[in-house]
Amino acid sequence: MKFRHTLETSASPEKIWAIWTDVEHWSIWDTELRDAHLNGPFELGAIGKLTPKRGRASTFRISQFNSGNSYTFTLRLPLCNLNVHRYLVSRVGRTYFTHEVSFRGLLAFIFGLLLGQQFKAVLPSVMDNVKSIAEAE
Repeated sequence: MKFRHTLETSASPEKIWAIWTDVEHWSIWDTELRDAHLNGPFELGAIGKLTPKRGRASTFRISQFNSGNSYTFTLRLPLCNLNVHRYLVSRVGRTYFTHEVSFRGLLAFIFGLLLGQQFKAVLPSVMDNVKSIAEAE
């Protein structure tokens, strides 16, 4: 299962990137998070922890990193990985930023049903929050 949401903004790609990579403040715009932190700099292989408002804390790893353009963080679930891929592009003075969620592995379908619909439902408002913060700065 995979789904994504893309928004357009007048904010610079650097502003979106700064918001997305400021893990300690993810809970400001991600309404489903209570807390998040990263052990060290935001780079490939970095390990962090997410605490959702409902559920228990999970460890994640930065599994893909292209500075200023995209990254993926991965959470391990039983027989499945949850991948959050965020990327942006700039065209004619506008920034387009995308948040993509995918489940991979033997139980991907099950976790997609259990968790995916909630993620999909809140993703537009979460993305709007990022846009609002970026455009206000």
